[in-house]
Amino acid sequence: MQQEGYQVVTASNGREALFVAREHQPDLIVLDLMMPELDGWEFLRRHRQERNTPIIMLTARIEDMDKVAGLEMGADDYITKPFSPRELVARVRAVLRRLEPAAEKSDLLRAGALELDRAAHTLKKEGKLVELTRMEFDLLNTLMSSPGRAFSRLELLERTQGYAYDGYERTIDVHIKNLRKKIEADSANPLYILTVFGVGYRFNPDL
Repeated sequence: MQQEGYQVVTASNGREALFVAREHQPDLIVLDLMMPELDGWEFLRRHRQERNTPIIMLTARIEDMDKVAGLEMGADDYITKPFSPRELVARVRAVLRRLEPAAEKSDLLRAGALELDRAAHTLKKEGKLVELTRMEFDLLNTLMSSPGRAFSRLELLERTQGYAYDGYERTIDVHIKNLRKKIEADSANPLYILTVFGVGYRFNPDL
């Protein structure tokens, strides 16, 4: 990462990582789940109570349940060991690219009780702020920007992460599930984000 021009701070265990994150307030965290003293799961839980820093999970475990659990706890992405340094750099770049302000996206998007402010990077529902992870915000922004259009999971992954790999597209389902819990009155019968069976998702154009 340093060879690519990034400033890097490290921690050798979970407790140190909490201190480092508070002290340096990084733009992004690459989080190893298998840390001593305080594992990545507990770090993620505690850090999410304080900040909404984008987090990429590093794990040697490949169970789908671990991936789903991490995403549901607020991680933005995951990468399974072994991996190439180039893949890690590409993912970090993609996440950081999503943080860059875009002047042409300074307008408000409104639908039903939702108001998405792309300049302020906020969402309000019935006038009240709704806390979203960056991935959730980017997903909602993509869907609301093209109401009625059906997006495949790979398309959504490409538009929000900057890359798309077969096998990773199902992570979109987890983020959509989390998003629905926050914006829908009944997440089991969604009004805003509709499932297009065999394809992916679309935003309801009739609001």
